[in-house]
Amino acid sequence: MDMNTKQLKKNAFRVTKERGITASRIRVPGGHLDAKYLSMIQEIAEKFGNGTVHITSRQGFEIPGIQYESMPQVNELLQPIIEGLDINQDIPGSGYSAAGTRNVTACIGNRVCPYGCYDTSGFAQRIEKAIFPNDLHFKIALTGCPNDCAKVRMHDFGIMGMTEPQYDIDRCVSCGACVKKCSKKSVGALQTVNYKVVRNTETCIGCGECTLACPTSAWTRGSEKLYRLTLLGRSGKKNPRLGEDFIKWVDEASIIKIILNTYDYVKHYIDPEAPGGKEHIGYIVDRTGFEEFKKWALKDVNLPSIAQVYSPIYWKGIKY
Repeated sequence: MDMNTKQLKKNAFRVTKERGITASRIRVPGGHLDAKYLSMIQEIAEKFGNGTVHITSRQGFEIPGIQYESMPQVNELLQPIIEGLDINQDIPGSGYSAAGTRNVTACIGNRVCPYGCYDTSGFAQRIEKAIFPNDLHFKIALTGCPNDCAKVRMHDFGIMGMTEPQYDIDRCVSCGACVKKCSKKSVGALQTVNYKVVRNTETCIGCGECTLACPTSAWTRGSEKLYRLTLLGRSGKKNPRLGEDFIKWVDEASIIKIILNTYDYVKHYIDPEAPGGKEHIGYIVDRTGFEEFKKWALKDVNLPSIAQVYSPIYWKGIKY
């Protein structure tokens, strides 16, 4: 069977090393789904695949062993999964409308983890609604706190949960638990002055360890959801590097707007001769200069007054 491999990949099927055989990629934004969809994935794998399922590094599923001829039937069976996960698509029953922008990944967040500063899966799903479908090669990851269990600094956009801890001096009994915990497990942003605790706002990373350690709830998490946004981490052959801090104490709306602005920037500057039509954002920024990227990224973005933008940013990493 002749196959337009470009269209196959756009439809979220993989070109495999076995002729005439493909694999279906299933998006799971934020890595969270109802268990009922697992039986649907099982049905596709057993009926049209080779009976196995691969859990991808981006928290989605990949079903290998599918014949090219079976792709339409697989897309029909994918429809309730796509609808159930509220994923945008062009034509119902036709499967995924694009595959360039990768599945948005997330740690488990504060739905389960006591260290999580926010609902990572919920935010990931809101980002998914804003950016997908899109053919551009973007990778976005979210983590609930600076522990960074999701390794967000290896992505184009890394979103790290922060909290601005609130201190009620009248509840403080000067036990020192918060100071000790911040010193041992975080950055030592707290110190005791005249039997009360003082927080260094410059060094505080918003991890929330003080709120977990305090026995009297003198320290509590701030009500506003704030984040650290890191940029342009990547693996790859030429220049693997960790993402650098771009903005800390940034809000959700600003992050989504920055990501959408970056799509416009990439569409404007991407190399039309790039292999497979893909060029990593980081290479484009290297070519245009960071200040040009920053101009596009922050266009019409209304940052909260507490936000701190890092400038200049120096990229590091191994170069081959």
